[in-house]
Amino acid sequence: MRLALALLLLAAAASSSTAGAGGRPRYGGALRVAIASKVAGEPPGGADPLDIDRPETAALSSLWAPPLCRLDPQRGVVPTLAELSRPGPGRVSITLRGGGPKRAAELVARWNALSRPAAPSPYRALLAPIRGLGQSGGTVEVMLAHPWPDLERTLCHPALGFPDGGPYSPALPRGSFTANLSFPEGRPFPDRLQILPGDERRAARLFATRQAEVLLGMTAEEAQGVPPPAGPAAPALFATFLAYRAAHAGAELRAVLEQAIDPQDLVQHFVSAPAVPMTQLLPPALMGTSAAHAPAAGPAPHAPGRELALLYDLALEEHRAVAERIQVRLHDRGYRVALQPLPRAELGARWASGDFDLLLQSLLLPPVPPAALALAIELSGRHDLLSVELGALGALADLGARDARARERAAALRPVLPLLPLYASAAQLSASPAVQALRMDGFGLPMLDQVFLSPE
Repeated sequence: MRLALALLLLAAAASSSTAGAGGRPRYGGALRVAIASKVAGEPPGGADPLDIDRPETAALSSLWAPPLCRLDPQRGVVPTLAELSRPGPGRVSITLRGGGPKRAAELVARWNALSRPAAPSPYRALLAPIRGLGQSGGTVEVMLAHPWPDLERTLCHPALGFPDGGPYSPALPRGSFTANLSFPEGRPFPDRLQILPGDERRAARLFATRQAEVLLGMTAEEAQGVPPPAGPAAPALFATFLAYRAAHAGAELRAVLEQAIDPQDLVQHFVSAPAVPMTQLLPPALMGTSAAHAPAAGPAPHAPGRELALLYDLALEEHRAVAERIQVRLHDRGYRVALQPLPRAELGARWASGDFDLLLQSLLLPPVPPAALALAIELSGRHDLLSVELGALGALADLGARDARARERAAALRPVLPLLPLYASAAQLSASPAVQALRMDGFGLPMLDQVFLSPE
């Protein structure tokens, strides 16, 4: 397996514009990753994969908490922790490559907990087509509620990763990781991984002084004051939405939000690049050439003195800036908006219970329009729509027809779901010439465990 992967990486290195001159894949060395994080003091590693909140954390999560498979743009679904097969039209078998019955029981317990109606994560929609789970030794049997040809691609989502057992294992000091020699796909090429968190200035300095081989969260040009490119190089799939509860905020709020909030304004002035405005329910990378949504014309209602609370993740500086902008724009329409930053766990609990007026949430959408639509529907609070919408989509055997219908349904649901799409972000990074064979996966995230280091 690793020999075949090495040959693939060698071919990728020759054509990679990011990696510099290609060389023979080699084991050894330490890969140092500087994170240009806006979350001061954020500890690297150890977080639940369900808590990924930005492209850079999603990129790192799979290094120590991998999903069952990898979505590779060239090879499609690549098994890592498990082999996936379909013994029947309504069943999927997941045979784990390590851990046996104990590991299979952990997977069943984790997915059952995520599927509960009270689970505080919209990522539970990724498992919505599953009717039940069974276990036979080290194999998990998945029974589907309806046909769902996209299940295998969906199971590669980083949010569904195991909390441990990745290509790297935690070591000391904090932020250090060593290659997992027993990783089912084969050990990664670098012996060690070092995560160096900090603000943008520190991360840029570490990369500029060659104390880090990868700069994650910004580009080297941006660190030197050069404006970032106009659009993201990777697909922008990390989508941010504003959810609202019409029963709390009033039926007229939808028209107000449509006219008061300009996604283009948010991207230009309040959101870190690379990002694109979302005028439709799904990002442009998933909607293709579909016609853009145009807000309804005419004056929006005015609501003098109406008081609303806007909840957002206190750990995310970007969400704070966007929340403040929304507060100002709604104030102009007669609303008094109180901002309430909350810890991530409490924010998830408030979303799951529906106890909010307005709420900011970011999700990594899969590059699979039907599954991405499921996440948007779940985030909006319309869980009741999932079985109907997904059942009709899953009945289409042709992938192209299924994706096209998902886009049509996204356009139709956009005006009626209590959800306002705002913007979508992409991963941003720079790598030194020593980093070879750096590629992006299907989610637009760098596959850092697939690189190797060239000799000095």
